[in-house]
Amino acid sequence: MKSSIKNKTIWLIAYPIIFGNLAQTLITLTDTAFLGRVSALALGASMMAGIYYYVYSTLAWGFAMGIQIIVARRLGEGRLERIGVVFEHGLVFVFLLSCCLFLLQHFFTDYLLGKIIQSPNICTLAIEYMDYRHYGIIFVCFNFLFRALYIGLSNTKVISFSTILMAGVNIFLDYALIFGKFGFPQMGVGGAALASVCAEISALLFFIGYTLLKLPLKTYMLFYFHKLEGWLMKSILKLAFPTMIQKLLSFGTWFIFFALVEHMGEGPIAISGIVRSVYMLVMIPVFAFAATANTLTSRLIGEGKTQEVLPTIFKTIGQGLLAILPALLCCLAIPHLVLSIYTNDMTLADASIPSLIVVCCASVAMSIGMPLFEGVSGTGNTTYALILETIVLVGYTCSVWFFASFISTRVEWVWTSEFTYGALIGLVSWLFLRFASWQHKKI
Repeated sequence: MKSSIKNKTIWLIAYPIIFGNLAQTLITLTDTAFLGRVSALALGASMMAGIYYYVYSTLAWGFAMGIQIIVARRLGEGRLERIGVVFEHGLVFVFLLSCCLFLLQHFFTDYLLGKIIQSPNICTLAIEYMDYRHYGIIFVCFNFLFRALYIGLSNTKVISFSTILMAGVNIFLDYALIFGKFGFPQMGVGGAALASVCAEISALLFFIGYTLLKLPLKTYMLFYFHKLEGWLMKSILKLAFPTMIQKLLSFGTWFIFFALVEHMGEGPIAISGIVRSVYMLVMIPVFAFAATANTLTSRLIGEGKTQEVLPTIFKTIGQGLLAILPALLCCLAIPHLVLSIYTNDMTLADASIPSLIVVCCASVAMSIGMPLFEGVSGTGNTTYALILETIVLVGYTCSVWFFASFISTRVEWVWTSEFTYGALIGLVSWLFLRFASWQHKKI
């Protein structure tokens, strides 16, 4: 069966998401580029603290993906008036969740980072970073929810606009606050964190303003302050909770990855900070086309075109591979120039090249694996998606532990675990979509 979804449709959904993903990646890139010129310790600390921060935010991301799936399904079914009701229930839950996450970070971060990070120097700077950064968690959670609304509606252009604003605010304040320019205090690592918080606030204000002014609120019955429906909230949580746990496990394992690398020494963690930033830049289209596969899967099922799901996912994979090709060629052809963006220490750049080559290979595996996996979530079978990823993460964690513990002088071997993850998640997801009975899942 061929897909009726045209490549143009896939790109129209995906390219604004690419710009949206670019916002968070640009924050990481800017922090890495500036802090890499402060010290290797500052670079390692901001990376460890940043990943620690995102472990918390994944709960909101997972919940938002549940909202995204339902919004896309209602769009496919033509039940537009229910979209606003679903979104408003999401607002209530995200408010409660974000407050809880803020309190957890506010009171327990010093203790947790002190237990996890071995280097006293890195730990001190990481805590300084989080002293400012944790104030942004509430705004990040709501940003995820608004992104989910627009991706579910296949109206992703607004994400591009929010990205431009967010990146601009972050780059300016990063430069001003890290180095003490334009009359701002010189704050170093803390300045990078504060700049990120301000960027997240600006993005949320933009989402709210754009939604009120541009979205047809009456059509979607949005912001009509409907009475909370207990059965609907239960239904949303039943769909979203496995995705929340899945994202938490996924990023929690990512944090374990860097914790084990940090135990290898300050050199490997500095290398990994640079390589992670490049990797996330290369992966921007991968995550965008994976999100596109998710929303198209849910929409096609809502339209009664379940037979088109797999062909559409594979078409999305093909477009995603084309999208990452330019970045891969740059990394492989001119690695020193790419790495010089992040550090002016040529010894550190030379040591990062083997790991850079590994993550380029891993991104190809991810380009295939992630859209297939998001297709599983898009069917509404989020519990099965959780089970599949848990199985893969066990293998991934064992791989990271083995290479970090037994080949502890070669950090590039640890990075091969990313290729393992991409290959395994693609295989188990394809087996599910090909042979399991998922076509009539109601949400």
